[in-house]
Amino acid sequence: MKLPFVDAHIHLWDLEKLRYDWLSAPFDDSGVNGSTEAIAQTYLPSHYRADATGFDVRGTVHVDAGARADQALNETQWLQGLSDAEALPTALVAFAGLNDPNVEALLEAHSHHKSVRGIRHILNWHPDSFFSYTPANLLDDPQWQAGYAKLAKHNLSFDLQIYANQMAQAAELAAKHPDIPVMLNHAGMPVKDGADHMDRWEAGMKLLAAQPHVWAKISGMGFVERNWTTASIRPLVLKVIEIFGTDRVMFASDVPTDKLFSDYATIINAFDDITSDFSDDERRDMFGRNANRAYRLNLDL
Repeated sequence: MKLPFVDAHIHLWDLEKLRYDWLSAPFDDSGVNGSTEAIAQTYLPSHYRADATGFDVRGTVHVDAGARADQALNETQWLQGLSDAEALPTALVAFAGLNDPNVEALLEAHSHHKSVRGIRHILNWHPDSFFSYTPANLLDDPQWQAGYAKLAKHNLSFDLQIYANQMAQAAELAAKHPDIPVMLNHAGMPVKDGADHMDRWEAGMKLLAAQPHVWAKISGMGFVERNWTTASIRPLVLKVIEIFGTDRVMFASDVPTDKLFSDYATIINAFDDITSDFSDDERRDMFGRNANRAYRLNLDL
């Protein structure tokens, strides 16, 4: 693919410096490219550049890699150092537990780092505990809602990672806070939790898309289908674009997590192939300019 690309969702980590808990999420360890342990130690800018060889990557957005709550600011400080020294990542989405009554101090500290653009607090909750990342639905928690409301004060967006069963509630919350941009992660994660799972996912996606400040990232296909192919994900990718429009969709690699199920070139080339019938202008939006706008990267694209 020759289009300028802004990779809107990557992870960097170094377990010698920071402790990450992403492996505690419900995760099938039978990925086609090996086990989670194979990618659990380090993933640094040099590793990313090696994976992205041959692609015109103009910018990258690191999204929190699951640092422990007590190391969230350390993660931001370490990543800001990488950004300053290596220009990668371009922007940071940091972690903050929004249900912490004292979260505002952390939000303020994060916001003092020039590359920080937003916050992610993973919310995936499901009535079937097999799928849940959290013991309760934090969208129900008044304390969490109060923490979310503080994001606008610090000019922070929110990376929203949820399931279809939470989308109506998330759309209501977004409607109450039109000044907080929302980036939906991994195409809404339509996990196979019932015969009508795609119908429920589509209905929820339409509710979110009705809020003009909600964007959709198409990434993380391995979460939906471990052995995906370009043909198998084509309907999903096109449906997200149909619902959100080419002006609010961003493509991303989600490496190194998605390397369990594929490789960088396969991921990006699949998105390239699926969108080959769109106009050059639409494709430039989806592969770079939308992420540039949404995350305020100020890149010349």
